[in-house]
Amino acid sequence: MAGLNSKTPHPVGLTLHAKSRVLEIAFDDGARFRLPFELLRVLSPSAEVQGHGPGQETLQTGKREVGISAIEPVGHYAIKPTFSDGHDSGLYSWDYLYRLGAEQAQRWGDYLARLQAAGLDRDAPMPDQAGPGCGHSH
Repeated sequence: MAGLNSKTPHPVGLTLHAKSRVLEIAFDDGARFRLPFELLRVLSPSAEVQGHGPGQETLQTGKREVGISAIEPVGHYAIKPTFSDGHDSGLYSWDYLYRLGAEQAQRWGDYLARLQAAGLDRDAPMPDQAGPGCGHSH
């Protein structure tokens, strides 16, 4: 994974707050972040969300109430959450989670700006994305 090396902070605590829909993560360098499930979902590192190259991103909407039903570890470098909307193809490396936490305000602002530019509301339902594409089933 990009940026994953011996200097990458590693989590020492991971708490899923289902009621408040927040993933709390503490790192070995003392940093502690509270990442809303909605943020994690709309910024999923998966190809389904990010596309296969610049400009191919799929703007996510309707995720305000999304939950996380399960989290499974992936080796010693990442987690793979299963979201309540069925999305489960994003691998969140420690490096990516750390950057999301450190840059949370900016990334959330960028997301809201992209929604506004597209004339969308964050609560709008996702359009049906079935059809030709890169072969993802959902």
